[in-house]
Amino acid sequence: MNLLRERYRIASCTDKGCVKDVNQDSFSVQKMLIHGKEVLLAVVCDGMGGLEKGEVASVMVSARFEKWFAQELPVIMESADFSSRILNSWDRMLQEENQALVYYGREQGFDLGTTVTAMLFIEQQYFITHVGDSRAYEISKKLRQLTEDQTLVASEVAKGTLTMEQARKDSRKNILLQCVGVTPSLHPAYIRGKIQKNTVYLLCSDGFRHKLSDDEIHEAFYPKRVKRQKALEKRCQEMVALNMERGERDNITVVAVFSG
Repeated sequence: MNLLRERYRIASCTDKGCVKDVNQDSFSVQKMLIHGKEVLLAVVCDGMGGLEKGEVASVMVSARFEKWFAQELPVIMESADFSSRILNSWDRMLQEENQALVYYGREQGFDLGTTVTAMLFIEQQYFITHVGDSRAYEISKKLRQLTEDQTLVASEVAKGTLTMEQARKDSRKNILLQCVGVTPSLHPAYIRGKIQKNTVYLLCSDGFRHKLSDDEIHEAFYPKRVKRQKALEKRCQEMVALNMERGERDNITVVAVFSG
């Protein structure tokens, strides 16, 4: 555990925003040594749905990742090809959670669902799975968005029918093409990469970034400014507060991981 504290500094902050009565976001950070390897899992889920039950979906999915981390990952990492097995197990898990939420919603008579962005750090590698419009960023000299939003507007930008500036103002920007628990068909994105030193990895719900520019996020979490634990914690709190000052209506969640 000491190795983890030395290599990674972790901070988080969440708020229900200026309008909603319930915080439907859920997040989790888990860390431990597995077979001598330092391992960290960060998850952000943004729940939505009728009858204020989005929080049920987000908690169910984040809790399932916690269970996977504690019970399944140590077994997976006994294998030489654990990298591919991690992604395969995530896909199975998300398909199961998707079906469970679809069934639960039908039984209860309402729709519910959640985004999920999960990032696993193992030695020099990271693994990401992603559904919806929560995001993962890599912040060093530049800010790099590691995930692609699974939204109608993002798909229009990719096709060239909307510019980025038009997308920011488009009234359809919150229409998701995918989330866990809404339809029987689910196609998560999976990403692998190399962990960079002196870099901040940031996971957030869409409510964290609506009122912030990329430049503001980059400046706030520039690694040299948040190398110390208290500085990282303070910056998370400050940026959530700034969103509140600017009138953010959605729930706001951020998890920041400094890799030293």
